[in-house]
Amino acid sequence: MNVLSTHAVALHGMNARGSQRTPTSASTSSLIARKNTTRSHNNTKKNINAARHRRQRSIIRSRAISDPPSKSPSFDLSNLSEIAERRTRKISATGANLKDWTPSSYRAREALQQPNYTDQSEIDAVLRHMEDLPPLVFAGESRKLQSQLANAANGNAFVLFGGDCAESFKEFRADNVRDTYRVLLQMAVVLMYGAGMPVVKLGRMAGQFAKPRSEDLETIDGVSLPSYRGDNINSCEFTPEARRPDPTRLIKAYDQSVSTLNLLRAFSNGGYAAMQRVSKWNLEFMQGSPKSAQYEKLAADVDRAIEFMHACGIDENHSVMNSTDFYTAHEALHLGYEESLTRLDSTTNDFYGCSAHFLWCGERTRQPEGAHMEYFRGISNPIGIKISDKSDGDGVVSLVKHLNPDNIPGRITLVSRMGAKALREHLPRLITAIEDANLNVLWVADPMHGNTIKTDNGFKTRPFESILEEVMAFFEVHEKMGTHPGGVHLEMTGQNVTECTGGSGNASVSQTDLELRYLTHCDPRLNASQAIELSFMMAQKLSEMKARKRAKQE
Repeated sequence: MNVLSTHAVALHGMNARGSQRTPTSASTSSLIARKNTTRSHNNTKKNINAARHRRQRSIIRSRAISDPPSKSPSFDLSNLSEIAERRTRKISATGANLKDWTPSSYRAREALQQPNYTDQSEIDAVLRHMEDLPPLVFAGESRKLQSQLANAANGNAFVLFGGDCAESFKEFRADNVRDTYRVLLQMAVVLMYGAGMPVVKLGRMAGQFAKPRSEDLETIDGVSLPSYRGDNINSCEFTPEARRPDPTRLIKAYDQSVSTLNLLRAFSNGGYAAMQRVSKWNLEFMQGSPKSAQYEKLAADVDRAIEFMHACGIDENHSVMNSTDFYTAHEALHLGYEESLTRLDSTTNDFYGCSAHFLWCGERTRQPEGAHMEYFRGISNPIGIKISDKSDGDGVVSLVKHLNPDNIPGRITLVSRMGAKALREHLPRLITAIEDANLNVLWVADPMHGNTIKTDNGFKTRPFESILEEVMAFFEVHEKMGTHPGGVHLEMTGQNVTECTGGSGNASVSQTDLELRYLTHCDPRLNASQAIELSFMMAQKLSEMKARKRAKQE
């Protein structure tokens, strides 16, 4: 089964929870009765019981998030005794001790970058409602992704993260989702064919709404209002009503994520991702660009390879030819949202964050004793940690061990965001620290956040040349250190925007072009042409590195 499949699988396992069962109608009625009783108490008792109610729901949260055991690609029946032992010891799949952990145990820690809701009862009601909604992704999918990330960490694949800086309600349309998906597939084909290795594809989609802010308040002309924190929290217009954190926006974000996932599943399984369509994926505004000609040549090469595969008996009806694996990822910033979509896997008894296959934590919220790290340590998803030139090697090692006690391959991805100069200076010491500790991690470069500048005319932008330089520095450092540059994490879009300067040919964007199609609500993104150009440059560099490595081995 392809990773982005239909929701029927979720319904298939809805009543499973290892050896336990979902409550009967009578017990369900009892739970409802207790909830109704709680709501009838006075305000003080209501708050106490609400907290107790959250703890109870954390324990019984066992809605299906797993493929059936017979169909799950990563579920091994030979491990049943090991799973049973972990259940008894309350140990997670990553080796974390869960005796004092629940999806809500983070509430006892300091939680940074959270919105300040004015009505606590309103946000509580929304989160309670979300606990009853279906999961967005399934545990079996996340386990399959983790195995692919482990393969990449071992030097046998490359990982491509891409998508919006922050998803928008206003810009949500099927064609925008399709175009970003299409460009990611184009990039993956370029990388896979040019570098000669599989490409694991993750979209910053179906959940990448919330954004961290430097200040709680934004001040314009002497007026201070809450900072814009993403469309799932408030709106970017500078008015008191727009900037008020609105809990119902979480429901709208969930609904949009469902719609996005439905599209992605259809694209991945319905023939849109078929290899024989590669020459039809070109975007019109790429015409005239030197990279468009390169892409058309590559498409022709792929067509010839497909003809060869046909001659070998592998036709277009084979699954490898007409479908692809595609995963979703976002920064797990809003802890209430993440908690409400956390589920207990019905086959392994492990907790998974079911808002996305892959979740990451930024530098502003990765304090070892903070709320975000408390939440992350208990879920079994593959997770990412952003690191910078200010990161301490011992601190990163300690955090990796804390989040992955059993050193499970594919669990931890370290995402560097430094800028080229700082990366060349500081990444080697971080690699050395991880290597000396014998830790399994996947190294990924984020060449976006260390290269943001502001132009004289007031636009925030990122020069394409600086982005490319940091990616090349990332590759060169790893080649020198003898480690594998496992992937890149890009903020990009399938739209023909003018937000990042630079690029080749007719598609090049100058500073004066920025005002033409500057559409982002947050940070500047690579447009489709720039993103594909970058993929060609990466593929060429990876191919050269592979050739040098092969020559040394010979």
